[in-house]
Amino acid sequence: MLVPLAVAMLIGSFALSAILTAGVKRLTPRIGLVARPKADRYHRTIIPLGGGIAIFLTLATFLIGAGATVRFLVAPGHLPWLAEQTGLNPTDFLRRSDELFVILLCATALFIMGLCDDRRALGPFLKLAVQFVVAGIAAFFGDVRVEFFIESRLVTAALSAFWIVLIVNAFNFLDNMDGASAGIAVIASSVLLTAAAFNGQILVGGLAIVFIGALLGFLVFNFPPASIFMGDAGSLVVGFFVALLTLRTTYYQQTGSGSWYPVLLPLIAMAVPLYDFASVTVLRISQGKSPFVGDTQHFSHRLRRRGLTDRQTALTLYLATLCTGLGATFLYQVNLVGAILIVIQTAMIVAIIGIFESTARNGGQATNG
Repeated sequence: MLVPLAVAMLIGSFALSAILTAGVKRLTPRIGLVARPKADRYHRTIIPLGGGIAIFLTLATFLIGAGATVRFLVAPGHLPWLAEQTGLNPTDFLRRSDELFVILLCATALFIMGLCDDRRALGPFLKLAVQFVVAGIAAFFGDVRVEFFIESRLVTAALSAFWIVLIVNAFNFLDNMDGASAGIAVIASSVLLTAAAFNGQILVGGLAIVFIGALLGFLVFNFPPASIFMGDAGSLVVGFFVALLTLRTTYYQQTGSGSWYPVLLPLIAMAVPLYDFASVTVLRISQGKSPFVGDTQHFSHRLRRRGLTDRQTALTLYLATLCTGLGATFLYQVNLVGAILIVIQTAMIVAIIGIFESTARNGGQATNG
């Protein structure tokens, strides 16, 4: 039952997202919600914004729909077969429904802020402040936080809020070329889905499936050459849901006999976006620039300057993310030596990217000189 239901959810979220994206693509140019060519983008034509609207509405529709189904149909006993076949505990779901509401509220706040920024650029510090407030609310009141070996709720909430803001900005940074942010989010979320499935987390797995479907529906129009961009309204929400999946997925049961190595899974799965975020931030600061001001120093931009097409660049980013993500999925099957080898392999992949970027940067400077 679980597999057909998962497939239905994936197809449903994909179809809804694709339909909404197609509609938004036609609507947003009429209200002036478009991306115009500028220094930190490679596109040279006016492209509609608003893909984030389709992604957000798809996620909100399924979250509200799932909540209503459990509350009004499953919990009263009208669909006993659904609870039996999926192993869903309606009582536990209803007990935590307030957390689901907080999560949706936080995503809505980021979506609205992103939409305002797409319409008229907001200051980076205002955006960062709102992100920290939203992340703090999600961590403390929505229970979107890590608890591994830490007893203090305040400490875990603070650490989790920092992680949420980090991932949100990492995916916001990735939204600099066709298909980059959404495609990498699909791969990373698929890795997290395997972890949720391994631990029997029905609700987290269901959220991951819907999220992947929403991203794929958007990617139909965003894969190079893109005919619509997600904008900040999309990248902030995408980063938030990726962070949510990393924090709500169970990697290790302290009461169980399993190894602790899977706790490294989100770091390894996110190696490429975190590298891009860190490297670009360091480069901008070393050059005396604000890390929040866009430029063309991202991994994708350097690949583009090496002669790759937009499509080749996107596929290279996907391949690099797959290389680290596939290693992460084996953390449940290996011993300590295997876990160390996976970490070393990930570090080597990132090092190869760094060497490649350094060569591109040095080569570009020599040519310009």
